[in-house]
Amino acid sequence: MSSTTAPIERPRISACIIAFNEAGRIGDCLASLAFCDEIVVVDSYSTDATVAIAEAAGARVLQRAFEGFRSQKAFCVEQASHDWVLCLDADERISPELRTAIEQARDGGFSGHAGFRFARLSEYFGKFLRHGNAYPDRVMRLFDRRQGGWRGKREIHEAASVDGSVGTLRGDLIHYPYRSLQQQLAKTEKYARMMAEHEFARGKRATLGKLVLAPAWRFWRGFLFRGGFRDGWHGLVYAYVRANYVRQKTIMLWMLGNGQAVADPVAPAERS
Repeated sequence: MSSTTAPIERPRISACIIAFNEAGRIGDCLASLAFCDEIVVVDSYSTDATVAIAEAAGARVLQRAFEGFRSQKAFCVEQASHDWVLCLDADERISPELRTAIEQARDGGFSGHAGFRFARLSEYFGKFLRHGNAYPDRVMRLFDRRQGGWRGKREIHEAASVDGSVGTLRGDLIHYPYRSLQQQLAKTEKYARMMAEHEFARGKRATLGKLVLAPAWRFWRGFLFRGGFRDGWHGLVYAYVRANYVRQKTIMLWMLGNGQAVADPVAPAERS
């Protein structure tokens, strides 16, 4: 009497994206997710064509006031129709090689793992950075929400986690993080303030040693020890800006620890 092995049921994937005023970038992001069974976009009331572009691409669009990156992503995952979710930002795209790897893992039922990580490859003013602190920058964005998600309380530099095994997939998540140097500098200053305030609230304080040494260490670790110099002037500028982020965050944490505000007071009209 012969026995046959039942075929593995192919899990369905919901792609989850959060967005705000991403009309110039979200189209390519959505196109790279065409292999998913569903695309959910949570929009923070964009004032450009983001919502129209997403709906035209077949995405299910929900609007929600922005309360933080982690909170927004967790909400998006909750709205998905399927338990396996693939989470992207609007400035990211799935490369063909990564798509193939995801499809192969899906066809195998994602056997043995609760989530998957893969490398993120960032474009930086005309060049993809393949060295230093910028790469491989592995992130876990494909996971079974029944076993994890966007947990914790930190809203900045958020990361998903699961309670099971995490596999690694071939291919890169392509990242287009900055529209201009001015936008990058403004973004890193905002993130530095948010991170300093988060760390201060948790009881962390800056030391004089960290204030002096941490920015320099971030630069030399990325540019020299991790080979950022191999990316030429792009790698040099990237290393300087990332070191500046550490400098700003540490200064702000130092100021908070000395009872000083690091942001302008919010006017009464802005609070309402």
